[in-house]
Parts: sequence; C-alpha cells; structure tokens
Amino acid sequence: DNILYAKTVKLMGDRANAAKLDLSEILPEEVEAELKEAAMISMGTEVNELDLMNIRELCDQVLSLAEYRAQLYDYLKSRMNAIAPNLTALVGELVGARLIAHGGSLLNLAKQPGSTIQILGAEKALFRALKTKHATPKYGLIYHASLIGQAAPKMKGKISRSLAAKTALAIRCDALGDNQDNSMGLENRAKLEARLRNLEGRELGRSAGSAKGKPKIEVYDKDRKRGAGALVTPAKTYNPAADSTLGQALSDTAKEEETVTKKSSEAAEKEKKEKKKDKKKKSEEASDMAVDGNGSAEPEGEESGKKEKKKKKKKEENGSFGAYSALGFKRFSSFCDLDYTYEISSGLCRI
Repeated sequence: DNILYAKTVKLMGDRANAAKLDLSEILPEEVEAELKEAAMISMGTEVNELDLMNIRELCDQVLSLAEYRAQLYDYLKSRMNAIAPNLTALVGELVGARLIAHGGSLLNLAKQPGSTIQILGAEKALFRALKTKHATPKYGLIYHASLIGQAAPKMKGKISRSLAAKTALAIRCDALGDNQDNSMGLENRAKLEARLRNLEGRELGRSAGSAKGKPKIEVYDKDRKRGAGALVTPAKTYNPAADSTLGQALSDTAKEEETVTKKSSEAAEKEKKEKKKDKKKKSEEASDMAVDGNGSAEPEGEESGKKEKKKKKKKEENGSFGAYSALGFKRFSSFCDLDYTYEISSGLCRI
C-alpha cells in the first residue's frame, strides 16, 4: 500500500532507527518483523539529513494527495447517489461520473441510445475503424465497469452490449423519472449477473464433455403440463404392426399408376378411331354431293363461258373501231388543210 509505505518512511527516517521504533500502529506484526530484519541486513549507503528532509516532504505530499483523493471520492459517491442512483448501481460512481462528464449532462446522456453509450469515449477508434474498414470497437468508458471486468475476454462484447442497453434505461429513469431510489438499477444489475453466469456456464459446457457442448434438447410433448411433469392424457403406445405398411403402400401406388396409364392410353386410341371415322364420313358426303350436283354444275359452267365470250367480243370491237378511226384520220388529213384536221378527226371519232 502506498499510504502505509509513505507513513513508514516518514516515521523511520534512517534505517538505523528501525530496531528502536514501534510500528504496530501503522503495520501489522508480521510485516513489522520482516521490515526490521531487512533494515538490519540492508547494505545500502547512508542517507544525508538533507536527503531525509526531502524524502519526508515527499511523503507528506503523498499523504496529502491520498487524503484529498479520499475526500473527492466521498463527495463523488454522495453526489452520484443523489443525482443518478440507478446509474451508480449499475456501473459504479466513477464510471457513471465519467459518462455524464463526457455526455455534457445527465439530460444529454439520456437522449443517447444504448449503442452510443456503449462506445462513448472510443470515438477516435470508431472513426479510425470506419476509415480503414476494420472492426468497430465494442466498448468505451463502460469497459471499466465491474460487470465487464468480471466477464471472460470472449464475453466482454456481449456483456458490454447488454450493460449499455440497461445503462441507457437507468439514465433515462434518473433524468426524467420521479423516483429517487436505485431499485431499477439493482434489478437490472441482478439480471445482468444472471446473464453473465448463463453465458459462462454455456461456454464451460461447450468446452467440457464428449458431447462438445451441445445443449440437451427436450422433446416437445403436448400431453405434458408446463409446470408439473404429469400427463394430461395417457401416452400413446407404439404399434409394431404399422412397420410393414410401407411395402404395401408402395405396391398400391404402383398399381394405381399402372391403371391410370392404361386408361389414358385407351382413351387416346378411342379418340384417334373417332377422328378417322369422322374423316371417312366427310369424304363420303363430299363425293355424294359431287355425283348428285352434275346437272346443276353444267349450266353454271356454260353461263361462265358465255360471259367470257361476251367480254372477248367487246374487246375486239373496241380494237377494230380504234384502228378504223386512225386510218380515217390519216386519209382525210392528206386531202384537207391543217386547220380542219382536228374537226375531221373529232367527227370521225364521234361516228
């Protein structure tokens, strides 16, 4: 202990005074005896009075700083229990005060989610990880909480996440709640301790035994009650005669498939036969109609031939008339003047 060491050095001074001094008020008897024996055997050089004075002044400073630290701790403990009792119950006075100081105030800290509280104080590592695309930090100031210190190295990430979530709830309860007790913090702390024990037990189960840590899965039974192990209805007995039904079921299914295929093939053959019969009937009807309709077909052919002949005659007449008009125009144009050629030609065309 630093305080006991500083008190002993201040009281003893030179090592020659160790045998004469009574250090029972400062040190226990066993430690006092060992100290006196070591002082008698010591082979160090002698210390001057000036050096002893400086050493005693340094011891006074150490003792004063220790007292001031104790006073500050008492003040911080009282203030944290008054301002944030649930947060103090979860993470302790020192970690809670650091979180509040980092957040700015208790109200500002209450506005932050659990994920932010988890990495609060590790912003530099967070942004470095995001920049270099590495894994982000799992904890910040909350790492110094006693619950995380109790966890195994593999479980620190899980416990820090759970503790950050409960810490966020405790901070909101302290900042915005009406109750000033730490019942919520103590309850959440008990839950986290139970979770930590559960995780540690599961990890031990994985590493021990020949089953390689596989949890025992209980078979669901609808006949059993949740609380008691009694059966609501009697259990069903096993029927060994049902084992031989597999081959029978397969044979039955095979027979059904064969009958279905046979029926389908027969139906297809029937359809083909019916189609052939329909085609034969249609061809016979068409031949009968051709035999019966010869008398009516001939006059229709004659009428069409007459129409074609009339069209040919008209074309021939039109061609002869055009040739005659052209010859007449040539004959009369040779005997007449040029002024009357158009009228004569037009007259001939009219005729």
